[in-house]
Order: sequence, then structure tokens, then C-alpha cells
Amino acid sequence: MPVEITWWGHATCTVEDAHTRVITDPLFARRLAHLRRRRGALPPPGALRADVALVSHLHADHLHVPSLALLAPGTHLLVPRGARRAVPALRRLTHLRVSEVAPGDVLTAGGLVVRVVPARHDGRRLPLGRRRSPALGYVLEGEARTYFAGDTGLFDAMAEEVGPVDVALLPVGGWGPYLGEGHLDAARAAEALARLGARNAVPVHYGTYWPIGMDAVRPHEFHSPGDEFVRRAAEQAPGVPVHRLGHGESVHLGVPR
Repeated sequence: MPVEITWWGHATCTVEDAHTRVITDPLFARRLAHLRRRRGALPPPGALRADVALVSHLHADHLHVPSLALLAPGTHLLVPRGARRAVPALRRLTHLRVSEVAPGDVLTAGGLVVRVVPARHDGRRLPLGRRRSPALGYVLEGEARTYFAGDTGLFDAMAEEVGPVDVALLPVGGWGPYLGEGHLDAARAAEALARLGARNAVPVHYGTYWPIGMDAVRPHEFHSPGDEFVRRAAEQAPGVPVHRLGHGESVHLGVPR
């Protein structure tokens, strides 16, 4: 099988393709500020093993320095351009090989070509960050083409910038009862899937973290996005398989080019 995808929760996935292991937005925390992990066990120690780690933007639930510190020495970490200036704690991760990237960059990692693509999302380190770094998506090109969207809203050039892909890892929810600007909910993620013409979809970024003390506030926004995306995708991108994974579950995809 060309590609194996494991969802660990939130935006953290492992993608294995071309004998190369990639982890996205690593987050290995039971609690993060006002958020706690409500569903799914923490990823096991083996999930920390990766050749490449991708960070999509500077928000703390995507660029989580304590989780990055757990990665094995020598892991190649890709972060948005300007990240080390905006998040000085990154400079302490001397055991990692850190590269700052921006949309349009192309680099090789093991057996993969990594294309950096734009995302429509606030790239600052909130709540205090004033320095702006680009929010990013990534396309991994090996035996398959896998798109990790990070956090993004819809944008006009999405199909052209991302290009045809075999698998789309799309955010379909969030960590609170309301989604702000620059996010995909289940309906907009289904529209993104249709625009991209992806041959497979995996919903991510939902059903994992939730604000402490807000369990009863719009709980459907925590529980329903995965199933809602399956339903919406069937309407907007009929025939495209949606692989709705549980925490820690994997899917093997044969996607001949």
C-alpha cells in the first residue's frame, strides 16, 4: 500500500509513504491552557518517531513546544517562516533540525517531496504575538500525494495552489463551541474536498480537546463534525471515500498514480 495514515487526535497524524514517516502538528498533552483532552488516549511513545515533523502555524495547539521537545534527535522540523523569532522557546530544541518555510517552498525529506502551500488562517502566536508568520498547508508527494491542510478557511486559489491530491487531511471542527474566521467546519470542508478533487478524505481537528467547564455548551460541536462531514461529503463530492478514523486508528490506501 502506498500510504498509511494514523490519526492521533486534533490535527496530529502520522503519514507513512515512500519509506518516510511524517507527523503533523504534534500535540501530546492531556491539558493545554484552558483545554483538556476529552476523547482518545494520548499517542503512544512510538508516535513520537518520525523523520519529518510539520507545523502548520504558530497557535499553541499546533506549535506545542513541549510536544516538539519529545521528538527524537535529528527529526527534521518544518515551521512557518519567522517562527523562531515569534516563539523563542523553539531555539532550545537543539536536538531537532529546524527549517523555516513559506508558501512556494519545495524540499525533499527522505523519499518524499514536500510542497509548502498557503492556508487562510491567522498566523500569529496568540494571544500576545504581534509578529506574523504565514499559516501553511503541506503536500507530501511520494507514492501518493497527501495534503495536510493545517487550519484554513476556503480560499479562491485552493485548488490551484494545492493541486490534484490523492488524500486530503481536512479540519472539520475545532476545540470550542464556535469556529472563528479562517476555519473549516464540516460543510466548508466538504466544499474544499469537492474543489480539490481529492480521491480520499480523512477528517481531523475535531472531537479531541474542549474548554474546561464548557462540556454542556453546544456539545454537538464536539461530537458531530466527523459524521456531519461524512454526510456533507457524500452530497458535494459523491463517490469520494471518507475515512473517519477513531483516535489511534489507521487506514492503508492504495492510490496508484
